[in-house]
Amino acid sequence: MRELVNQLPQYDYLYLGDNARAPYGSRSFDTVYRYTLQCVKWLLEKDCPLIILACNTASAKALRTIQQNDLEGLNPKARVLGVIRPTTEVIGNYSKNNTIGILATNGTVQSQSYLLEIEKFFPGMEIVQEACPMWVPLVENNEHTSEGADYFIQKHIDSVLTANPKVDVLLLACTHYPLLRDKIRKFLPEHVQLLSQADIVAHSLQDYLGRHPEIESAISKGGQRLFYTTDSPADFDGKATTFFGEAIQSQHADL
Repeated sequence: MRELVNQLPQYDYLYLGDNARAPYGSRSFDTVYRYTLQCVKWLLEKDCPLIILACNTASAKALRTIQQNDLEGLNPKARVLGVIRPTTEVIGNYSKNNTIGILATNGTVQSQSYLLEIEKFFPGMEIVQEACPMWVPLVENNEHTSEGADYFIQKHIDSVLTANPKVDVLLLACTHYPLLRDKIRKFLPEHVQLLSQADIVAHSLQDYLGRHPEIESAISKGGQRLFYTTDSPADFDGKATTFFGEAIQSQHADL
């Protein structure tokens, strides 16, 4: 959301964090779908014409079913988008060796979504997927800058590079992972590019709105930003401020 606001500041934004049930990364397909659908319904009830699932796990496990089975009955004029498709449309352009590493949650890796989507746009691309189950808890518990985090970060970086030394692009396929960027960089060879999704998704959204004026015109434009969390607002505000880069005051949401 920070990058969306940076690049498209004219729109109103309503952020919903399902912090009471996060992280989604280790949960089953059915559970992620059910939780995500509840969040989508809540946002639709708030008259949001365009919803972006910023979570890779939700994009992998719930997006397609919601688009194909649920949206028509909820609000056929609204749209729900994810973060995997816009990333896979361009990721191959960043690699000189035609080899990419994907750092993600267990759920995103198990879904095989990145493998399937990248194959559509860059056939034959070599891909190494690596599940990093401890990385989100490190960030959530403010341990991402500690020395103890180094072990878990180095472990997964070494695993990727051992699996395929040709990897020259590493994708941070989780919203939490960019906060680990400095630590990750310590264990990477200089030629390996570290790629986060925020800028890619923001550019893709700008392009999407240009191609879909019926959606763009439905979005209110007052520069308003509202934040909701399903957990404690006080706890959320401290962590969210770290992500967003400015002070946040959230409200509680019941799903």
